[in-house]
Amino acid sequence: MNEGCRLCPRSCGAIRKENIAGGWCASPSLALIARAAPHFGEEPCISGTRGSGTVFFSGCNLRCVFCQNHGISRGGEGKAVDAQGLRDIFLRLRDTGVHNINLVTPTHFSDVIAEALSGIELGIPVVWNSSGYDSVETLRSLEGLIQIYMPDYKYSDPALARRWSKAPDYPAVALAAIKEMYRQRGAFILDDDGIMQSGVLIRHLIMPGAAENTLRCIDAIEDNLPADKIVFSLMSQYTPMPGLDAYPELQRTVSAEEYERCRSYFDFSDILYGFTQSPEAATDEMIPDFDGTGV
Repeated sequence: MNEGCRLCPRSCGAIRKENIAGGWCASPSLALIARAAPHFGEEPCISGTRGSGTVFFSGCNLRCVFCQNHGISRGGEGKAVDAQGLRDIFLRLRDTGVHNINLVTPTHFSDVIAEALSGIELGIPVVWNSSGYDSVETLRSLEGLIQIYMPDYKYSDPALARRWSKAPDYPAVALAAIKEMYRQRGAFILDDDGIMQSGVLIRHLIMPGAAENTLRCIDAIEDNLPADKIVFSLMSQYTPMPGLDAYPELQRTVSAEEYERCRSYFDFSDILYGFTQSPEAATDEMIPDFDGTGV
């Protein structure tokens, strides 16, 4: 990448070279991969019985202070691969029998991913598993290459987005991105086994002390997308990670009362299809080892 990077909404203009990291994402221009292997920790319509072929990219353009994958989201870990190397990883994963190819935190490598996916037929869906902090322009460059969009919608509150992700524009930017994702894929499609083949699955993580943020996120999705044509996943797995001394509000899990308030609100929303987690999911057991497996 010879010109300043504009792949994500931060548009920081960093000069990222093949093996020289730069920018907010702290990443080189080659795709940096920490793990590529079947994964069973996603929603049932994604993981199924054979697992999701998950490629964990290192670095992140959002870099939330509470990140559950903090071991790789700060960048620097993993193996750098070009488009052909990435294509080979996709094909190897496909051949293990997984239900899909799942690209985790892919935004800052979208150009390499687009090149890797162009001109090949995997025969299984490709999942764009992002923070939701994607630019519409970048998403349009992926049209026809991604079958399932699985973004977060983390914040309806700009103040929280500023404090925890230094992105006060997140609510508007992510909502515009999700609307573009829906424009591309339309109503979700499941196969006869209940495995998602196309569409948009929106995730939201309930945060401690921020139930109101969750309710307004549900409202925003309900108001801006067809409530019967998207899938919504309400997650309660937040687990405090190291390095949160400056954020005392994040040093606990979500309370039972907060969870019940959010779950009940979701249940009574117009959104027809979705998933919820029990509070017992708030552990680090499903965080994989970022040990270079499959790379």
